[in-house]
Amino acid sequence: MTRPKALLSWSSGKDAAWALHILRQAREVDVVGLLTTTNEAFERVAMHGVREALLEAQAEAAGLPLWKVPLPWPCSNEAYEARMAAVCAEAQAQGIEAMAFGDLFLEDVRDYRIQKLAGTGLRPLFPIWNPDTAGLAREMVGAGLRATLACVDPRVLAAEFAGRDFDAGLLAELPEGVDPCGERGEFHTFAWGGPMFQHPVAIRRGEVVERDGFVFADLLPA
Repeated sequence: MTRPKALLSWSSGKDAAWALHILRQAREVDVVGLLTTTNEAFERVAMHGVREALLEAQAEAAGLPLWKVPLPWPCSNEAYEARMAAVCAEAQAQGIEAMAFGDLFLEDVRDYRIQKLAGTGLRPLFPIWNPDTAGLAREMVGAGLRATLACVDPRVLAAEFAGRDFDAGLLAELPEGVDPCGERGEFHTFAWGGPMFQHPVAIRRGEVVERDGFVFADLLPA
């Protein structure tokens, strides 16, 4: 039986990577592409700040085509929604029936996604929704997922965490109140290894910079 085709919203981070792993294990849909918004001005993944070259290497390692959605900088909500609507229409025209997300527990984010997909012909999927994030973080690390913190919010997490690997040592050192998966935006990661990839993505750490109130570790192809 042919499985419904799905796109996976791909931030380049660990949650998206784990969602891909879970979707492939469940085999209820066929993930046929990774959908990522990028910053036109800087050629980086929106919010995470990861270079497009690494994003492309990631998609190749996952064995999936990349659906890039370039966004202007600065980007209004209207511009964002217009470009996403165009992508949804193209996906539907190609026989894609679902859009999956790596969201964990933020109800407002989930509701927004459901609302925006209404009427597009794409049904929303949340394969890793509502976990115990402490347990989930340990499960990811234990299963071999490898990721590096590309961005941290210095209001809740020290700048020194930028560029560190997402591993058991880091989890043990997170301050109280910081979600172990960074679901409230405390940190963002770049996933470079694990069971969802055919091979690791080689990276090296560049300079750490503060920009727009966030601290970014510039990750480079190795």
